[in-house]
Amino acid sequence: MLSSHPASTASTPSASRVRVAVTAPDPISREGVLSQLRRHPEVDLCEELGSATVALLVEDVLDEIALARLRRIVRSEGARVVLVVGTIRENELLDVIECGVGAIVWRREATAPRLVQAVLTAAEGGGDLPADLLGRLISQVGHLHRGGADRPGTFLGLTPREVDVVRLVADGFDTSEIAGKLSYSERTIKNVMHGLTTRLHLRNRSHAVAYALREGYI
Repeated sequence: MLSSHPASTASTPSASRVRVAVTAPDPISREGVLSQLRRHPEVDLCEELGSATVALLVEDVLDEIALARLRRIVRSEGARVVLVVGTIRENELLDVIECGVGAIVWRREATAPRLVQAVLTAAEGGGDLPADLLGRLISQVGHLHRGGADRPGTFLGLTPREVDVVRLVADGFDTSEIAGKLSYSERTIKNVMHGLTTRLHLRNRSHAVAYALREGYI
């Protein structure tokens, strides 16, 4: 819990401080977050993601580059992620949660106390979502379960975008052709396939197609 009383840096032992690395699309945004966090003794700011317990990622919108960055931070760097974002579309919310993001803060609500709360929660392995996003997530999970009540584990199955990609794989199209049909980059298609095969422990594209057929997605 956050204290309502300011504390001095010396009152918080360095061993108990949370190491945080901040990533932002522009220097002004990054410096703004750093200046807010510097005042809080619970936080130990560091430059390298590899040495951070929590990676605080600032984004305006979640495009494919941002989602790829999220996956890399979680999988390669091993850090827990706090996402500060301007907006999240409905079809992006599950992608973000599946990436391993533990805390989300709206940019318009990113005050220093709010950021510190999210950082501390993420560092402890907890979840921290805005109330409106939590409602949307519950609604999506409920919809997925209702739509696949006869398929245990549907929530852990394929997202709508993954279904689109796997359906085209099953039809015999290669990566470049799928990218053209869905108006994505080839890198995006590769990321989608890598993400679903890794998450569901599938061996390759053929295994992914077999899984989708068996579970009734295609």
